[in-house]
Amino acid sequence: MAVLSPASSASPEKIKHGLEALWSLGYDAVASEHALGKHPPYFSGTPEERLDDLHRAFADPEIRAIICTRGGYGSNYMLEGLDLDLIRRHPKPFFAYSDMTAVQTWLLDQIGLVSFHGPMVAADFSVQNGVHLESFRSSVTTGMVEAGAEQGLRVLRPGRAGGVIYGGCLSILTAALGTRYSPQTEGKLLFLEDVGTKPYQIDRMLRQMILAGKFEGARGFIFGEMLDCGSRGADPDLLQQVILRLLGPLEVPIAIGLRSGHVSGGNVTLPLGIEAELNLESDQPLLRYLEPAVNPPKHAG
Repeated sequence: MAVLSPASSASPEKIKHGLEALWSLGYDAVASEHALGKHPPYFSGTPEERLDDLHRAFADPEIRAIICTRGGYGSNYMLEGLDLDLIRRHPKPFFAYSDMTAVQTWLLDQIGLVSFHGPMVAADFSVQNGVHLESFRSSVTTGMVEAGAEQGLRVLRPGRAGGVIYGGCLSILTAALGTRYSPQTEGKLLFLEDVGTKPYQIDRMLRQMILAGKFEGARGFIFGEMLDCGSRGADPDLLQQVILRLLGPLEVPIAIGLRSGHVSGGNVTLPLGIEAELNLESDQPLLRYLEPAVNPPKHAG
């Protein structure tokens, strides 16, 4: 397993603890050349260095999976240089979230590479109980992941829907609008999450996606834990009210609270780019995958 820092630099101490956790679980995790690097003003390396680490990891037949140390900022510098042909020839699980949403959605849209929205080395494996191990393991074995109330899933608008699950960090998805890397969210079962973002900012981003036509044909919505996404002194349910006001008219099921990405603990691995079913018709909400995440049918585009 290759450990990369494709965006911001990460704490060497946190990387060390994360690597030790992976080793203790039986994974042969090895840091790439620039995984512990620092480059002004806040990156782990130049775009060329970070791309080289990524391409080497995909091309190396000894590497079975790739996992990032953290997000931060900087993956958008790599988009123009991604070797899509190389990655298409050597597909493998790629674990990340946050800023890496930009790279993950582009690879999914262009070559059908399933994205694993899940724990990262310095951000999650370095802390106690930072990772939901069952979903991490099953995502790259059976691939038949399920998530329900135990993983934080709650009903906002009841209903049932199926479709290709797609998404990631909302602020990164909206940042790509108007570029050639704009996410192909239309007609999908959407997972959206963020951190430290006030309800009015979530309102603005959702409204931007609506105005861009990015929610046309949406099958349903699953929001993450939305850690620290409240406003001091405001109604504690303000964010839920915002979501229902904007998305309720679409008349599709809506859930919130799924702990994947920016979370308080137990980061759940969600494969993105394969068929899943969201059932919010009972008091036991459930997101259930309908196909394996490894070597699945292609759903690019």
